[in-house]
Amino acid sequence: MTPAARLQAAIEILDHVLTGEPAEKALTSWGRRSRFAGSKDRAAVRDHVFTALRCLRSHAALGGARSGRGLILGALREAGQDPDEVFTGQGHAPAPLSGAERSLPKAPEGPEALDIPEWLWPEFSSSLGSNAEAAAHAMRKRAPVHLRVNRAKVSLRQAQESLAAEGIVTTPHPAAETALEITEGARKLRNAKAYLEGLVELQDAASQAVVAQLPLNDGMKVLDYCAGGGGKSLAMAARAKIRLFAHDADPRRMKDLPGRAARAGARVSLLEGAELERSGPYDLVLCDVPCSGSGSWRRAPEGKWRLTRENLQELHRIQAEILRKAARLATEGGTLAYATCSMLDGENTVQVQGFIQEYPEWTLAAEQSWQVQDGTDGFYVAVLTRAKGGC
Repeated sequence: MTPAARLQAAIEILDHVLTGEPAEKALTSWGRRSRFAGSKDRAAVRDHVFTALRCLRSHAALGGARSGRGLILGALREAGQDPDEVFTGQGHAPAPLSGAERSLPKAPEGPEALDIPEWLWPEFSSSLGSNAEAAAHAMRKRAPVHLRVNRAKVSLRQAQESLAAEGIVTTPHPAAETALEITEGARKLRNAKAYLEGLVELQDAASQAVVAQLPLNDGMKVLDYCAGGGGKSLAMAARAKIRLFAHDADPRRMKDLPGRAARAGARVSLLEGAELERSGPYDLVLCDVPCSGSGSWRRAPEGKWRLTRENLQELHRIQAEILRKAARLATEGGTLAYATCSMLDGENTVQVQGFIQEYPEWTLAAEQSWQVQDGTDGFYVAVLTRAKGGC
């Protein structure tokens, strides 16, 4: 495919996404229809689509329309490339620009230029303060690829050497002692020996740092209450010899966890329904709750545009309810950890303070956050302890 044909493919995929189709589904459907596209073509088209979604507001403004064509036109203008070199109509290139498309729009300003929804900007800016613009700019770019080294199997250096032997270059990331950032060869990871043998797992450095904040000791009984795919479950298992249990409101999210655990040399018991109550109580309960995902919008940019004020309020309600339920599963004198991949105070500090006001037997022992402009996803964790005799 020519560079122009790749852009036309991105235009068509974006038009599907803008009508509500998930980006991954739209990309997969295009790939099935386009057997002629090689691996480099697919990677390039994917990059165009996700760049457009990360920068949807500003590129739509620069392109004059919130459409696939408008977004690609806006991206070219931001990059300083002459659109007429691409919009030629020749072969599989996009059709030539219309007179209206040739009119240069006013440059975006404020939240539009920063690619933050207008309604969300007041909370986003108040939550991040002087870092708000830097965080917004960081979210307009692709996220780095981080790995967690399974220290139960291998050292950081040994993992780096194994990866390097297959053309994957890494450097340690300061956010966590187990974290590596891939600087070259990321697309080779899925077939790399270190990955297939469970020496490394894909996991953001801040997500790893969340687990590092947890007071894990050998022999503890630990519950990952909102386990999802189980990334934090496996990270906890690698840190101490614990009795580990995993639960999720939708058990289907955990379908790959047994295989991943076996590869990593970890043991985890999956719990559903009444099994959760019967197997408790737990010395530590981790709640990585459903949230806006504002800290990971570089990876899943659709979430930024599909979130509404009403959705966010409902998430606040769900988060508070999960905290109440999870607290009842902890032992006397136990620990409750609350985590989000959000940078919004309403999902983080406000939730925790509200919980403590409602349940004063719980005390905040530690609290930390990470922001995207510092080279990780945005994350938050609060570690709470309950006095013995609390209920």
